[in-house]
Amino acid sequence: MKRPTQRRPGLDVRRALRAARELVHNPDDLPKVFTVIESLSGRTMSYIRQRLERSEGGRRLLRDQPQIVDHLLDRARLAALPEGSLGRAYLAFVEREGISAEGIRDAASQGESGHGMFDGVETYVHQRMRDTHDLWHAAIGYGGDILGEVALLAFTLAQTRNPAIALLVGVGLVKTIGSPVARATILEGFRRGRQAAWLPEQEWESMLALPLDEVRDRLRLGAPPVYVPVTTAELRAEREAA
Repeated sequence: MKRPTQRRPGLDVRRALRAARELVHNPDDLPKVFTVIESLSGRTMSYIRQRLERSEGGRRLLRDQPQIVDHLLDRARLAALPEGSLGRAYLAFVEREGISAEGIRDAASQGESGHGMFDGVETYVHQRMRDTHDLWHAAIGYGGDILGEVALLAFTLAQTRNPAIALLVGVGLVKTIGSPVARATILEGFRRGRQAAWLPEQEWESMLALPLDEVRDRLRLGAPPVYVPVTTAELRAEREAA
């Protein structure tokens, strides 16, 4: 009798490719981003967990499992932080983009299957990576436009080796294929990710009140990138005009 096929945790290639095809047509479909991440991350969460276990700070994160969202949703507390701090930069980013940590979680729940493709502590690792994504935006300096998102994903790819993120970066490269400058910005994001400190192990809760420049120095992020933002609307207009 044929034995049932065992699907590796975080690996559903067909589902990931279907979502990626839809993202090519609509890069703003955030739930589809989370579908790709859930479906193609493979053993990435295990890799991150194992690396976290090798440092004191990482072991503390896995043991205590702090919820960064509790801090990020308290906009009054963020607004009371010193001007020029990481927390204030994060607040400015989410207000400018019209997003919230809670909204990111809602989009994730729409895009994920609900079958729990990550187990135990790796579920927390997956959630931590999701919940700190916009903090990475604020710390590194990429905007929420399509090019800024893809450049940050390239940075994340360098840090995590996640095949799901590689696919998303590939989609971004397809969307910007007519622009050598955009491609250079994305590749620069990957280079910066290789040079920076390892962000998954950072205790972001303790850095929210610190000056943003100090955080960037500590994490070897360098100066914020300089690039011309590219919106989905602009890409759509270019495609229609072609």
